[in-house]
Amino acid sequence: MSHHPDPASFRAAASRFSTGVTVVTSSGDDGAPVGMTANSFTTVSMQPPTVLVSLKRGRTWQAVSATRRYAVNVLAADDVAIGRHFAGAPLAQGTPTLEAREGFFLLPQAIAQFGCEVVNAVEIADHTLFIGEVRWCRHRDGLPLAFYASRFRNGLGAEILPADAMAYPAEGWTI
Repeated sequence: MSHHPDPASFRAAASRFSTGVTVVTSSGDDGAPVGMTANSFTTVSMQPPTVLVSLKRGRTWQAVSATRRYAVNVLAADDVAIGRHFAGAPLAQGTPTLEAREGFFLLPQAIAQFGCEVVNAVEIADHTLFIGEVRWCRHRDGLPLAFYASRFRNGLGAEILPADAMAYPAEGWTI
């Protein structure tokens, strides 16, 4: 007999693991960019350079499944609004700019970017683990946006306060 914690207890316990915040992007059916905020990103191997993202079914999942390509954009500490936008709380001032590079859509202000081709996809419950070989990457200095105890934080662990952040989960968010 299998026992599982209730979803609220599991979410609370998992929130005690600090993660970075990324935006995963790909190309939709019409070639236009799609993206979602995700904190389930990790390196897998250095040789060859390989990373993994875990995506729930939706537009970005469909795009990555179809194109077998995705980009991971690591957000800087001051990119809370962009993280919210791609989590389903659109910016009042419009859509963040995405630039195309070698067939990948990128957020120019990201502190790290990875262009990946899917080499394996593993279905687990309501998510898919997309394992991608990194075809190119770039980075710049800056503090990362972090997520800990259901709050956005800067890379030093300080909470980003009310004017800049909202507690998760806000209705409709998919971080």
